[in-house]
Amino acid sequence: MDPADDARPLTPGPVVSSAHLASSGMPELSEMEFALTMANHAFQRWMSRCMTAAGMPGLAPLEVLVVHLVHHRDRPKSLADICLVLNVEDTHLVSYAVKKLERAGLVETGRKGKEKTVSITAAGADYCTRYGRVREELLVRSVEQLGLDRAEMSRLAALLRALSGCYDQAARGAAAV
Repeated sequence: MDPADDARPLTPGPVVSSAHLASSGMPELSEMEFALTMANHAFQRWMSRCMTAAGMPGLAPLEVLVVHLVHHRDRPKSLADICLVLNVEDTHLVSYAVKKLERAGLVETGRKGKEKTVSITAAGADYCTRYGRVREELLVRSVEQLGLDRAEMSRLAALLRALSGCYDQAARGAAAV
């Protein structure tokens, strides 16, 4: 090995998981996809562990999302609304999550006309509050220490929502091929 090789600065390229996809017309998209993958897995792990720390172990990430959404604004939600807001295509996944949450006493089901509705119970609201306290102590404080611009975080969230629409549209196109 030539000693001059050690003197050259390293200039890594974008951080991606699939170089063959990064060599496309938009390598930045591969970089974003890898970041989304990492963030998605970390977020899902966080949700389950935060709910465990709040005193409710054994919930899958989707179940945690559902209980928080059902608690949102303390109004009953239909299964269709839950699927729409969470962008879940398979209603059976949400239906199973609701059954598990109902068995745990966190939600209760009812009817509004022909439509099944889901409401939060007092125990479910209590666990959501506990989750919020754990989140504040462990996550919010940590993110605040990064010194991120809150407006920039909001813009990033809007970008991610816009990208989700692009992926949904592309998925519809792929299904039609």
